[in-house]
Amino acid sequence: MRPHVFVNVAMSADGKLSTKERRQVRISGETDFRRVDLIKSECDAIMVGIGTVLADDPSLTVKDALLKKKRLDEGRDEHPVRIVIDSRARTPVDADILHKGPGRRIIAVSGLAAPEKTAALSPYADIQMCGDEQVNLSALLDYLGTLGIRTLMVEGGGTLIGSLFAEGLVDELFTCIGNMIIGGADAPTPADGTGYIRETEFPSLVLRDMQRIDDGVLLHWSVQKKSDKS
Repeated sequence: MRPHVFVNVAMSADGKLSTKERRQVRISGETDFRRVDLIKSECDAIMVGIGTVLADDPSLTVKDALLKKKRLDEGRDEHPVRIVIDSRARTPVDADILHKGPGRRIIAVSGLAAPEKTAALSPYADIQMCGDEQVNLSALLDYLGTLGIRTLMVEGGGTLIGSLFAEGLVDELFTCIGNMIIGGADAPTPADGTGYIRETEFPSLVLRDMQRIDDGVLLHWSVQKKSDKS
C-alpha cells in the first residue's frame, strides 16, 4: 500500500517559494515552524528534491526534544526516514541531510546516475534505482509502502511537487501564505514544471481548513481524485 502523501509549503502572497536565485527566504514565523516540526514528527518519512538539497542544505530533522523523545518512546527512530529525489545522484556527500541526526536515508536515482556517484553516497544512504532517465515516483511510492511507510511529508521543491501533482500522487496540501511579495517570473512556485494546458487537467482541491498563523494564513486542502469526480 502506498503511503498517504501530504505536501507542506510556505509561499509568499504572490505564490513564490524563494527568490529567482533560489535563495532561501524566511516566509513563515515561529508558530508555523512549530506546526511543521509537529507534523514532521508524526510522519514516517519526509521527501525533498535535489534542487532543495542543493539550494537550502536541509537536515529534515525533528527539532523539538520532546517530540524526538515521543518518537523514541513509541519505538520509532528519532527522525522520519529522509528521502531525496535525485535522478543523477548529485547529492553532495557532505550534505546535512546525510549527516545530521540518526536515522535512515534513501536517495532515489535513475539509470542516468553515474555509478561512482552512487558508490560515494552509499555509505550514508540507501540508494534506490527507480526509473531509466528520471525517478519513477509512482514506483518509488510503491517501494516505500513495502518498507512500512504509511505517511509521507513532501517539503519541496516546486519541480518535485509539480511532478507529484501531475501524476495524481498527492493526497493533501498545507499552504502557509506569508505577508510579503517576492516577485520574479523565474522565481520558483509550489508546482513548477511543464504545467497544464486544459482546465480538465487541473488538479482539484477541497478546502478543509483555514486559519490565521503568525502574520499570514494557513490553508489545508485535500486533493480531489479523478475517481471522486466521476
